[in-house]
Amino acid sequence: MKTINTLFTAIAMISMANAQTLSIKGSDTLGAKLVPQLAEGFKAAGNTGVKFEIAAEGSTTAFPALANGTAQIGMSSRKIKDDERTFCRTKGVYLKEHEICHDMLVVIVNKNSPLAKLTKEQVAKIFTGQIKDWSEIGGAPGKISIYTRNTSSGTYKDWQKLAMDGRDYPSSSLKMAGNEQIAQEVAKNKNGIGYVGLAYSKTTGTKATIIDGVEPVGQNAKKYAFARLCYFYAPDKPTAEADAFMKYVESDPGQEIVRKVGFIPAKDL
Repeated sequence: MKTINTLFTAIAMISMANAQTLSIKGSDTLGAKLVPQLAEGFKAAGNTGVKFEIAAEGSTTAFPALANGTAQIGMSSRKIKDDERTFCRTKGVYLKEHEICHDMLVVIVNKNSPLAKLTKEQVAKIFTGQIKDWSEIGGAPGKISIYTRNTSSGTYKDWQKLAMDGRDYPSSSLKMAGNEQIAQEVAKNKNGIGYVGLAYSKTTGTKATIIDGVEPVGQNAKKYAFARLCYFYAPDKPTAEADAFMKYVESDPGQEIVRKVGFIPAKDL
């Protein structure tokens, strides 16, 4: 028995010594919840020889990391920009785009807010600072506190495009590192409002709002005003580990994890 145990220990040590590191960087929307759970599913499916390093610091950070080789996969909640793709090419990195899932940017307010419905026009005016007090749209009097993502976030730019017609945020808006931070601040502030990915829209202390009569739930993704695709980007000739992981994510088991976490599988729409 001792000999068998020693053999298994030796095999385990060899497996650990040969473990390949897969570095994935970029979007907080994907990297805070979804990708870690996909990584666990991938390992549970028998891929025990892969060690994951996941850095969720905003979509903008994905592309320099891909260009300099410190990431094998980039996570992005928006499409790559032309200048980002060009920069990668100057470093000899030719990127391929992989559609991973659909997401919805959900407007959340404090759970005690009397408002449960907003129009797209009202949302635009709130987030550009034209509407400054809740009483202007039928809420309880109080100065509106706006919580947004930080400027390295793909979601920050997506929201400007989807909800604000490209206009600027007011200087009074408060920039947060991720979806969870926005939700936590709105939960603490009765006058707070923010936007988060669908997977973060049921945070305790917050309430998801209906926009133009459409509830932010998966089956309404085609009708909801603030829906978007999320992506992986990887070199056109990925490492074996990156290729295997992306194929797992696109498989039925991977897409089931996408659904369970609160995103919308790419094949559903």
